[in-house]
Amino acid sequence: MAKKTWGEIREEPMKINFTKMEGIGNDYVYIDATKNDIRLSPEQIQKLSDRNFGIGGDGVIFIRNSKTGEFQMDMYNSDGSSSEMCGNGVRCVGKFVFDHGLTKNHKPTIETGKGVLTLDLKTGNNGKVEMVTVDMGEPILKPSLVPIVWPGDEAVINQVIEVQGKQYHFTAVSMGNPHCVIYVDDADAFPVREIGSLIENHPLFPRRVNVEFVSVRGKDHLYQRTWERGAGETLACGTGACAVTVASILNGKTGRSVQIDLRGGTLHVEWKENGSVMMTGPAKEVFSGEVEI
Repeated sequence: MAKKTWGEIREEPMKINFTKMEGIGNDYVYIDATKNDIRLSPEQIQKLSDRNFGIGGDGVIFIRNSKTGEFQMDMYNSDGSSSEMCGNGVRCVGKFVFDHGLTKNHKPTIETGKGVLTLDLKTGNNGKVEMVTVDMGEPILKPSLVPIVWPGDEAVINQVIEVQGKQYHFTAVSMGNPHCVIYVDDADAFPVREIGSLIENHPLFPRRVNVEFVSVRGKDHLYQRTWERGAGETLACGTGACAVTVASILNGKTGRSVQIDLRGGTLHVEWKENGSVMMTGPAKEVFSGEVEI
């Protein structure tokens, strides 16, 4: 018999406290599960994420206790599927645990699908977290680990993928979740929804893939649109920005420190010589409340 979730065991409707947060427009419903082991079904996560009939967001993130870090980020896309990592999401986790008094540590460690990440929290005059720098660790380039169905162990850089009879040059990078980076002349004019969906589900990517469409705006200055696996196009993607930075360096388009503009705001990303990718951006709390499921 399949194990039921906490939400399914209860026969009566349950009420859950939540906080809506966003990092440059990449918004999630955050649930503190450090005291109660709250687990919801994919259908319940879909309902919470629905922008018309629920709270609305790109998904749901549970903040849990961790044996390897101070806290764990347990993330789900708006379609109810689980995801390993979210750069904007982990910044907001850092803000949540600090602002809500779960830690006094300005450099908390968060367990994610990418491993345990260290955050550096910057507070404003009101003592609340405003900016967060995340050590995202080293990018993953080995095809079998991205994963991508590709011969050999060499990184997949500036290779060709064919969709609807058209060829696109792409670079495959994982930041704990898979990314396909494609450079286009004008990302705003590009049919992201049509092509992004097709590439997300392309047979090259056995676990589906996030797709970044990138335009070069200047020296070390890029513009990115992202089709996120399991969520569709979002206003921003932090792991995507990290993957774009790595791909841009590998393709000789930028230096090691890059400003990336997204539809929801701007991130600064640096791929250090020691291998770590450092991402800096804002984290904001939108509102909080109680929802009945």
